[in-house]
Amino acid sequence: MARVTVEDCLEHVDNRFELVMLATKRSRQIATGGKDPKVAWENDKPTVVALREIAEGLITNDILAQEAIADQHEPLYALEEEFPE
Repeated sequence: MARVTVEDCLEHVDNRFELVMLATKRSRQIATGGKDPKVAWENDKPTVVALREIAEGLITNDILAQEAIADQHEPLYALEEEFPE
């Protein structure tokens, strides 16, 4: 894969500050093993993988927010299945 540039990422994110926050959140998810990368790993560091995902439009703030909400509701769904009304 070619180098990831800030300009590539800014096509999908409003400004550089939002890009930094988005890349930080996503790279932490990848580094801790909480989420699988959506692009080929290619022995890159988690930060590079996160930036590649952003540059390809696979990760946005909206997507991360929706995943966070779904992750919070997952334990509730498990309880509902375990203890039906």
